[in-house]
Amino acid sequence: MKRIIAIVFALFLALGLNAQKFAYVDSQYILDNIPDYKSAQAQLDKYSLQWQKEIQAKFDELDKLYKDFQADAILLTEEMRKKREDEILDKEKQAKELQKNRFGKDGDLFKKRQELVKPIQDKVYNALKDFATTKNYAVIFDKSSDLTILYANPKYDISDEILDEMGFKNTSSDDSGSGSGGGTGGGTTGGDKK
Repeated sequence: MKRIIAIVFALFLALGLNAQKFAYVDSQYILDNIPDYKSAQAQLDKYSLQWQKEIQAKFDELDKLYKDFQADAILLTEEMRKKREDEILDKEKQAKELQKNRFGKDGDLFKKRQELVKPIQDKVYNALKDFATTKNYAVIFDKSSDLTILYANPKYDISDEILDEMGFKNTSSDDSGSGSGGGTGGGTTGGDKK
């Protein structure tokens, strides 16, 4: 991915588009300053904790069944032993299935995240798109993504401007360099490439 971005960036330069405006945002900073996002994250944490307790109860029950079986094994007939082993295997399968359904790739947590967080992320994306179109930005990078930005001049960070576009203000108490405004972009200065 980084190579593709570097190649695209090199093409911009080769085609003489270096006069275009570039900026970056910190999408995590933006999301952290949107109250609905914080609320959605709190709800996801609540669901996650509740489901984790539910799964832990299943595994605790399974552990008890296994220990009871080990204690009783020498006293059981072959038929009774087979029945208890099958019961343990069935409970283990149920516990693992529940874990997969709650936290797996397309599980309940993923679906809840899509339901609660994705609409907020879409609003941020649309605000970025509108801002870039209106202000003639060729590229806006995301500092919080997998893209490695070795250095970013804070004057090219337009995170606060995007929050303003969306009707939100900076509510975080730390001033870690994100959202310092500016957004005048230009050329390749500011370390926006990689």
